[in-house]
Amino acid sequence: MAVKDEKIINMLKKNKILTFFTMAAFLISSIVVMVPEGDCITIQEERELSKEFMAVVRAQFPLIVDPVINDYVNRLGQRILAVIPPQHFEYQFHVLHEDVYNAFATPAGHIFINSGLFAALDSEEELAGIIGHEIAHVVCRHISDRIESSKKINMATMAGMVAGVLLGASGSSAVASAVAMGSMAAGQTATLAYSRENETQADQLGLEYLNQAGYSGAGLLTSLKKIRSKQWYGSEQVPTYLTTHPASEARMSTIDNWLHQNREKTLEKREEVGGFDLAQTRLVALYTDEKAALNRFKSALEISPNNPLANYGYALALTRIDQWHNAIKHMKRAIEGNAMATFMLQDLGKIYFHDGQYEKALEALSASISEKDPEGKLYLGRTQMELHQITEARDTFQNLVRYNENYAQAYYYLGESSGRLGDMFNAHYNLGRFYRLKRDPKNAGFHLNRALKLAVDDAQKQMVTAQLNALNPIKEKKPGAG
Repeated sequence: MAVKDEKIINMLKKNKILTFFTMAAFLISSIVVMVPEGDCITIQEERELSKEFMAVVRAQFPLIVDPVINDYVNRLGQRILAVIPPQHFEYQFHVLHEDVYNAFATPAGHIFINSGLFAALDSEEELAGIIGHEIAHVVCRHISDRIESSKKINMATMAGMVAGVLLGASGSSAVASAVAMGSMAAGQTATLAYSRENETQADQLGLEYLNQAGYSGAGLLTSLKKIRSKQWYGSEQVPTYLTTHPASEARMSTIDNWLHQNREKTLEKREEVGGFDLAQTRLVALYTDEKAALNRFKSALEISPNNPLANYGYALALTRIDQWHNAIKHMKRAIEGNAMATFMLQDLGKIYFHDGQYEKALEALSASISEKDPEGKLYLGRTQMELHQITEARDTFQNLVRYNENYAQAYYYLGESSGRLGDMFNAHYNLGRFYRLKRDPKNAGFHLNRALKLAVDDAQKQMVTAQLNALNPIKEKKPGAG
């Protein structure tokens, strides 16, 4: 490896302010290097690139994994997808835990919206506008086309930078720009940014999709104006969305004209998928600034003390500062008279658990368990353990891992409950799986080797051996190795 490239990698290892888009641009660049000159990126190459994207996201960036929020965003996305032609990709919709205004689409149909932007929107119409626009970018394969264009750029040094990002960057953050990575990185990001033509095409196609899906399309315009309003005087304060999706006055004027020309069609709206207010309340309460969330819902309650969503949001926000008794009071107010409050009842059960009221926690959780919420089952099992219902707890954890095989915390409690029942093979085996999923090979190896010694038949030995084999690290090449 060249000395210059090694210095770049070391710099990237220390850098902690990469935004996703910057990292994504670097990742695209590395794939580009491997594509033969003159060949277009294929559908299969796009799928492979998408896998690389998701590997980076899951390793470096905080995705919000919340059943209420994720279910709503995916139902909304699927509503729009239902009106578009058959696609080569299986679309997935994600919420990134980043308090900045951004949304973007990766190749092969992964759509992301940042929590900061979601929290700032006012309606399902606006969120649908953003998502419809991003879907249109994927349908038109705009990123893939930009990759094809970028192949003409000399990427010799960029490969080393990509290696540094993939192997050395730790965590993500917050507000940064490609400038922090040097002018060469900034230039490459700019090359991969959408062109005006890309944006116009995504707007036009996205509006048609939205209209067919039963939305007016006006949400795209109002959301862009909302993002635009955050463009202050300093360039470092420009919302991330505007750097990747230029919201020029001409572009917004074109959208406005489309809305006027299609006014009659946009009046024929279908019923919304429903759940925007609930999902946004949960997102603000649990995933935005703690103090701001508390103040927001406290102010809402001063205006309307019996508002169910305000009470729900305040209860959730209170859990972040361990005010369990107060949270119980407001969660009960949210539930009163709400026949569709199953998810709220489950949250109440979790709060009871943390407050040490295990009998009430068991009652609430048993009445509200949902297959879509593994955390609810985890709390049910933990509650059963606190009540010394160990056999029932182990059954709960076994059921949980059966349908959520990568849910690490469940293996910990499955191991613990097995141990308390005297089943030491499964105690060590499941603790080994827990530590493997937590990427702790030392403790994983200890427990798995203990399980191997306790195995009583070939089936158990094969189970443990498979887990031990998964622990084997991939040998790293030494610098300069071929």
